[in-house]
Amino acid sequence: MAAPEPDPGRAPGTGSAPHTTAETGNIPGSAPDLAPGPEPLTVPSMSAGPDFVLRPWEMSDLPLVREASLDPYIPLITTIPAPYSEAAAEAFVRGQWERAATGAGYPFAIVRSRDRRPVGAIGLWLRELPEGRASLGYWLTDTARGQGVARAALRTVTGWALRDLGVPRLQLYIEPWNTASARIAEDIGFRREGLLRGWQRVGDERRDMAVYALLNSDGAVDGRAVTAH
Repeated sequence: MAAPEPDPGRAPGTGSAPHTTAETGNIPGSAPDLAPGPEPLTVPSMSAGPDFVLRPWEMSDLPLVREASLDPYIPLITTIPAPYSEAAAEAFVRGQWERAATGAGYPFAIVRSRDRRPVGAIGLWLRELPEGRASLGYWLTDTARGQGVARAALRTVTGWALRDLGVPRLQLYIEPWNTASARIAEDIGFRREGLLRGWQRVGDERRDMAVYALLNSDGAVDGRAVTAH
C-alpha cells in the first residue's frame, strides 16, 4: 500500500499492522490538510483494463465504506469512519465530492466491471501541483487483494496524470515493509528515491516512508509514450 493523501481535517498517517499484500495503498493521503485548488475538478470515469473501472464516488458506495471500516489498516490512513455508521459513511462520500469541488484532487472509486461492485479507492492529489508535484494513493478491501486491482488502477491513473494532465512529477509513499506495493510501483516505472524517517503518523505512532517518484520525462507508461511538459 502506498500512503494515502491526507483527507481534509485528518492528521498525517499511513498504516498500522502491516498487510502482506500491496493492495491497500497510498491514496496520496494522510498528511497536512489539502489546500484548495484554483477551480473545481470533474472526476472522469475511465477503464482500468478489462476488469475494472474508475469512477467518481456515489452514495451507493456505502457498502464499500462499511467493508473498509472493518479493516485494521485502512481507517488509520484515511478518513474512512471506524466504527461505521451510515451518517459517517455518507459524510465520507460527501467529503470525496468536496475534494474535487475544491480542486484538491481526483478521488476515484475502483469498481469491478463484471458485477459493478466497488472494491477500493485511488486518488490523485494536487496539493503540491504549483511546485510541479502530485501524489497518488490507494486502498483496497481485503476481498479484492491479490487480483491485480492495485496494479491496474495505479497504472491507469499514473498514465492519465502524466500523459493527459501533464503533471511533471508523481510521488508515492510506501512503508518499508510493504514490498508487494513497492514491486507494483517499480513495475509501473516509479523509482525509489530514499527513506523519509518519521514521515507520517499511523495510528498512535510516526512511521518511516520510502518515497517513490516517476517523472513525466522518464519514458513510457503502459506501453504508451509520455510527452514531457
